[in-house]
Amino acid sequence: MEKLTIAYIGNGKSANRYHLPFALKLPDKIRVKTIFARHMKDDWARVPGVQYTSNLDDIYNDPEIQLVVLALPAEVHYQYAKDVLNHGKNVLVEKPFTQTVAEAKELFALGKAKNLLVQCYQNRRYDSDFLTVQKVISSGKLGELLELESTYDYYRAYVPEGNNFSILNSFLYGHGCHTLDQVISYFGKADSVHYDVQQLLGPGRMNDYFDIDMYYGRIKVSVKSSYFRVKPRPSFTVYGKRGVFVKQAMDRQEVDLKHFYMPDHADFGIDTPADYGTLTYLDDAGRYHEEKVVSEVGDYSRVYAGLYDAIINGKPKTVKDEETIYQVQLLEDGIHTLADANK
Repeated sequence: MEKLTIAYIGNGKSANRYHLPFALKLPDKIRVKTIFARHMKDDWARVPGVQYTSNLDDIYNDPEIQLVVLALPAEVHYQYAKDVLNHGKNVLVEKPFTQTVAEAKELFALGKAKNLLVQCYQNRRYDSDFLTVQKVISSGKLGELLELESTYDYYRAYVPEGNNFSILNSFLYGHGCHTLDQVISYFGKADSVHYDVQQLLGPGRMNDYFDIDMYYGRIKVSVKSSYFRVKPRPSFTVYGKRGVFVKQAMDRQEVDLKHFYMPDHADFGIDTPADYGTLTYLDDAGRYHEEKVVSEVGDYSRVYAGLYDAIINGKPKTVKDEETIYQVQLLEDGIHTLADANK
């Protein structure tokens, strides 16, 4: 079987925690050949058989490398993505993809002109809680869908207390890029959007809160996050005419990764019964039910399986260009409401 040969630009937490474990999970499809960092450190264990380099030309001039993954700070995504494309390589860009819609459109146009893949790394489409929500909705037990709430909460007051305003390092760009993509992937483009984006510590400080309401006909989808939730709200709450589903715990893949418990363990990222969501509903006969829903299995390696199919087998990309452009539009419009509010 032909393999997809990959190189990484960046050798920090993003590459080693959220990418490499999942690329290496598919050894029959993926070959990781080279990792670049301008200043090579020993913070992360080196992968056997992989070339580590501080010379970008080792990637750009290697005809075997088909895909370059950008695991870099958001400030340089646009610059490096353009550089990779101009060197004739497909490119996967971490999120947030770009700061502006204009930059996103330029990258996709350049990729199309060069017949190269450009895609945003939207691994959160494969979160177990999000996959479980889709299963519950599809079951029909909730009845007609009315409302969905998605939250991504922390209690990390030191983060906004220690940072002033920056667009790319705002809470909206840094975390809305996860949850908004989930909504877009399932519901598509909203009929209308209402933004509540705030700096709870005052003007000039970091954006530390957002609540975005997206309307799809009569369905309301809310995407919310705050740095000041000592007790986080449920990851998902879904209301229908006949019931409600509440999933308190978020996907466990990130939790396991933070503890260096990797995908080579059979129970990696798997919810325990205590993590299962609760479905409460009335059936066709009006009888009341309350039951736990076994969580779907999340798996970020599905991103790399999709890239393999797109580049090697010519199948459609799993993340469409128009979905990424729309997401960046929402981020850009949302953050602009702060500037308007501070005038």
